[in-house]
Amino acid sequence: MILETILVGPMGVNCYILAAARDSKAIIIDPGDSERKIRQVLDKYKLTPVFIINTHGHYDHIGANDKFGLPVYVHKADLAMLKDPMLNLSGLFASPYEVKSEIKILEDNQIIELDGIRLQVLHVPGHTPGGIALLLLEPKDKKIVFTGDTLFCQGVGRSDLIGGDEDLLRLSIRDRLFTLSDGTIICPGHGELSTIGEEKANGVI
Repeated sequence: MILETILVGPMGVNCYILAAARDSKAIIIDPGDSERKIRQVLDKYKLTPVFIINTHGHYDHIGANDKFGLPVYVHKADLAMLKDPMLNLSGLFASPYEVKSEIKILEDNQIIELDGIRLQVLHVPGHTPGGIALLLLEPKDKKIVFTGDTLFCQGVGRSDLIGGDEDLLRLSIRDRLFTLSDGTIICPGHGELSTIGEEKANGVI
């Protein structure tokens, strides 16, 4: 399996490229910016991207959605954010952004499959209404969860932005993420990797 992390944009978002092998199809998670850097990784492994997944609808995670001509998956509760610059926060800056690409809706517990890769959608509201984590089910030898801006290394996501809810955020972490095995690797939306066990021990909630 190929898993590459690309640091994109001024806010240092972790964009992830996920594929079964070289010369295969790929998933792009949270292409917030830096189209060229993302394409360099795709070219390095001779990957063909098939779709994009947004863990949530904030601009720093969706800003390059339209650069690849691919369908974009997002949880239904964050759909409005992709279409409204004020909700995705780009409207507060110089370049209001609205996603023009085809948008496909995700539901809680939905399974996303591509060439032997299987991801389970975990709805984890709190940072945004439709925030999701993506739990890798296949290949089975990898224990990984992509947590977006819900859970970081030694921290949790903000809940003071539009649509945020601190109580929901903590509930999501406790009931959806901290029930995963301690050895599960956390691939967050910003910052370094961690594990579920380390974050439990860190007492982030």
